[in-house]
Amino acid sequence: MNVLKQLKEFYWHEKKWLFASIFFLMCSTALGLVYPNLLRFLIDDVIRAENYSLVPYIALSVIGVIAVKASFQFLHGFTGGRLGNTVAYNLRNALYSKLQYLAFQYYDRAKTGDLMSRLTADLEAIRQFIGFGFAQVLNVFLMLGFGTIMMLTLSWQLTLVTFVTVPFIAITALRFEKTVHPAFRSVRKAMSNLTTAVQENITGVRTVKSFAREPYEVEKFSHRSEDYKANHITLAFAWAKFFPLMELLSNFCIVLLLTVGGWFVIDGKMTIGELVAFFSVVWYVIAPMRDIGLHINNYTQSKASGERVLEILHQYMHVKDKTGASVLKKDQVQGSVKFEKVTFAYTDKEPALTDFNVDAPAGTVIGLLGPTGAGKSTVIQLLMRAYNIREGRITLDGQDIRDISLTSLREQIALVFQETFLFSSSIRNNIAYSRRDVSMDEIIRAAKLAKAHDFIMELPEGYDTIVGERGMGLSGGQKQRIAIARAFLRDPKILILDDATSAVDMETEHEIQAGFQELMKGRTTFIIAHRISSLKHADQIIVLDHGKIVQRGTHEQLLREPGRYYETYKIQYSDHPSLVKKQIERRLAK
Repeated sequence: MNVLKQLKEFYWHEKKWLFASIFFLMCSTALGLVYPNLLRFLIDDVIRAENYSLVPYIALSVIGVIAVKASFQFLHGFTGGRLGNTVAYNLRNALYSKLQYLAFQYYDRAKTGDLMSRLTADLEAIRQFIGFGFAQVLNVFLMLGFGTIMMLTLSWQLTLVTFVTVPFIAITALRFEKTVHPAFRSVRKAMSNLTTAVQENITGVRTVKSFAREPYEVEKFSHRSEDYKANHITLAFAWAKFFPLMELLSNFCIVLLLTVGGWFVIDGKMTIGELVAFFSVVWYVIAPMRDIGLHINNYTQSKASGERVLEILHQYMHVKDKTGASVLKKDQVQGSVKFEKVTFAYTDKEPALTDFNVDAPAGTVIGLLGPTGAGKSTVIQLLMRAYNIREGRITLDGQDIRDISLTSLREQIALVFQETFLFSSSIRNNIAYSRRDVSMDEIIRAAKLAKAHDFIMELPEGYDTIVGERGMGLSGGQKQRIAIARAFLRDPKILILDDATSAVDMETEHEIQAGFQELMKGRTTFIIAHRISSLKHADQIIVLDHGKIVQRGTHEQLLREPGRYYETYKIQYSDHPSLVKKQIERRLAK
C-alpha cells in the first residue's frame, strides 16, 4: 500500500473515475445476489408448489437482471479503462520528464534497455492494477460482505461451517504474497537485462558484424534468456503450489456444506430451495478467497513495477536550478568565462581536474590539448553544468554559473561533440534542432558554412532526406558536418568544439576551419582537438595531463619550450621534416 500511496498524485485527481469504477462493479456484484433468491423462489414456490404460471415472470426477471448487470459491467470497464490509461499517461510523461532533467551522472550508470522496460512493461502493470485491479481487490471484500449477510439470512449454522476453512485460505494467500513478490522483482530485473542485451546488440550491430562476434552475442543473449526463464519457472512453481492447495481447501468446504446442508434438508430445518440458494451464495465467499491469488498476483506485479518506477521518480536531481536562479538574456551576455581553482572527480578516485584555472575573456579562443583521459572533455562538461564541481567555481561574465538557470546558461552554448548524434528524422530537422523557430534560408546558410550543403543536395530528397537511427546511412564526416551546421544555427555566445573535425579528412577540415573563423568572431570558443592544426590559431592553448595544466601559451610560445605540445607537434608533422626543422631552428635562434 506504500507504493500506491506514493503514486497517489498520479491517480487521485482522477478519483471520480476510480469511485465510479468501484461503484459500477459494486452494483454488478450486488445484482448477482438476485440469482440465488430467484433460484430459491423457482424451486420452493414454483416447482414444488407446481405454480408454473409464475415462470414467465421469473424469466423476465432473469433477463432484466442480466441486462442491467451487463450495463454495470460495461460502465465499470469504461471508467476503469479511462482511469488506467489516464494514470499511465500521467506517469509516462512524468517519467520521461524526469529522465530529461536527470544529471549526466545518472546516465553514466543507467542502462537503456532497463529504462525502456520501466517505461513500457512496468507502466502497463501499474495501468492494469489501478484501472481494474484496485477495484477488483475491493470487490473481494464487497463479495465477502454481501455473501456473508445473505448466507446468514438463509442459515447461520451453514455460514459457520463455511467459515471453518476461510482462515486457512487467508493464511495461504498471505504466505503466497510473501513468496511471489520477490519472484516478480527478479522477473522484472531479468527482463530488463534481456531488453538491455537486445538494445545494445541492435545499436552496435555494425561492430558485432565487423568483429564476427555473432556467436558470442547469441550466447550472451541465451544466458540472459535462461536467467529470465529460470526466474519465471521459480514464479510458476510458487503458483503451482498455491492453486492446488486453494482448490483443496475450497472443495473441502463444499463437502462439509453438502454433508451438513443435506442433513438439514432431511431434518426439515431448511428447504431444498434454500440449500440451493445457499450453495449459490457460498461462491460469493469461496470464489473471492480462491481467486485472491490472482488479485495478489496482479497487486504484486504492480507493486514491483511501482517500486521500479518510483526509483526513477525519486532520483535525486544532482544538477538543478537553485532558488532564485537568474535568467540570462542573450543580448546582454558577453561570453567571458573563468575557471577559478576548479577541482572535480567523477568518483572517489583520482580527480579528473585538479586546481584548474583559465581566464577566457569574451571573444577569445581557448584550445585544449592532451592525451585521452587528461580532462579535456571534463572542462566542457563542467562549463555546461553537466556535473557540479567539488571545489572552486566557474563564472560567466563574472557570475557563478550555479546562480544561473540551467536552461538560460545552456542557451548561450553550442556544442559539436566528438561522437555525433543525429535523430531519426530529416536532415532539415536535425540541423534545426538547436533552435525553435528557424527559416529554411538560415538552415541552408548554416549548412553551407559547415560545408554540408553540397553533399546534402546530392541526396535523393535533399534536406528532407530521412537519416537512419543515430545517423545510419551517412558517413562519419557527413554526420559531423550536419552537427557543425546545427551549432552554426545556434548563434551562441560560447562555442564548444569537442574534436569536431576528427571524422573529416584534412582537406575538408581546412574548409570547415574557414567557416569556423567566421563563426568564432566575437564568440568565446573552446576547442578540444588532437590535431595541432586545429589549435594553432587559438589565443591560448592549455595542455592537460592527468587533470592538471602542464603547459599554457600560444602556438608559437609552446613551440619554443620543451614539453608535451612540442612532442605532439613533432609526431604529427613527422611526414613534413622541413616544417619541424624550421621550428627547431626558430627555437635555437630564440
